[in-house]
Amino acid sequence: MLTGLPLSTILLVTGFGLALIGIWGILAHRHLMRIIIGFVLLDTGFHIVMVATGYVTGGTAPIVDKAFSTAEAMHSTIDPVPSALVVTAIVIGMSVTAVMLAFAIRLYESKKTLSIDAFTESKW
Repeated sequence: MLTGLPLSTILLVTGFGLALIGIWGILAHRHLMRIIIGFVLLDTGFHIVMVATGYVTGGTAPIVDKAFSTAEAMHSTIDPVPSALVVTAIVIGMSVTAVMLAFAIRLYESKKTLSIDAFTESKW
């Protein structure tokens, strides 16, 4: 179905699709684990979108030497900045997910449920 499209378009569609599923998972569910999984899907979708923005179909590594002139390198090399940002975002996303799971464990120990309806009487 998507065989005629460039890879960057397929990645953008996939990334935005995962992000939409993640948003739906966060907003539509009342179970804390499903909300956390929705957050992870949203995060992963944005990572794919960020990588797709720097991708060039048929591009090479961003090394400018005598094989490419500067003008050719602008159109035929892959942008390394989105990939570097995604690596950082993955580490931050995993640590945020670990903190959310730790909070979920503590909440389960105190209330014996992960339904967010049980936490409505909590005081600030």
